[in-house]
Amino acid sequence: MRILKKYPNRRLYDTEQSEYVTLDDVRKMILGKDPVKVLDSKTGKDLTRSVLLQIIAEQEAEGHEPLLTNRVLEQVVRFYGDSMQNVLSRYLEQSIMTFLEQQELYQRRMREVLNANPLKLMQRLADQNINFLRSLLPGGIGIAPAATEAELHKDVSEAHTTMPSAEEDPSKSNHA
Repeated sequence: MRILKKYPNRRLYDTEQSEYVTLDDVRKMILGKDPVKVLDSKTGKDLTRSVLLQIIAEQEAEGHEPLLTNRVLEQVVRFYGDSMQNVLSRYLEQSIMTFLEQQELYQRRMREVLNANPLKLMQRLADQNINFLRSLLPGGIGIAPAATEAELHKDVSEAHTTMPSAEEDPSKSNHA
C-alpha cells in the first residue's frame, strides 16, 4: 500500500517514491491496482476518502460521464445517518465486487474463444450438439459418429475437385 501524505499547501507526497505527486498520479496508481492511503501530514488523520472523491469530481469536471447520477447521489445523501446506512454501504461494495468478478470472467472467456483455433472450436461445438442429440434419442438412432479429421479433409478435397471452377459456365456442368 502506497502511503501518501497531504500537506497544508494541499500537495501530496509519496513516501515510497520520495516525491510530490498530483491527483492524476494518484488516479494512475489506482488504475494500476496499487492501493493508496492518504494521511494528513500533521495529524495523521486518514484523508483517503476525500482524495478519492476529489479524483472522481475532477474526472467529471473533465467531461467524463458520471457513474453516479444526481438521483443516486441524492439517495445516498438520504442514507447518511439512517439505520440502513451500513447495509447500503456493504450492498454497494458487494455489488461492485460481483460486477468486477463477472467482468473478469467474461473477459477471460472471450480471450479463450479468440485465442482458440476456429476449426477446433467448431468441431467441439458440433461434437457437443451431437452428444446432446444422442442423449435425447433412444440409442442415438440415426446419428453417425463424428468424422475424423482425415475424413473431413478427404470430403473437402473431393468436393473441391467435383465443383466447377469460377471460370466455367455452370450451365455446361455435369452436375445439373
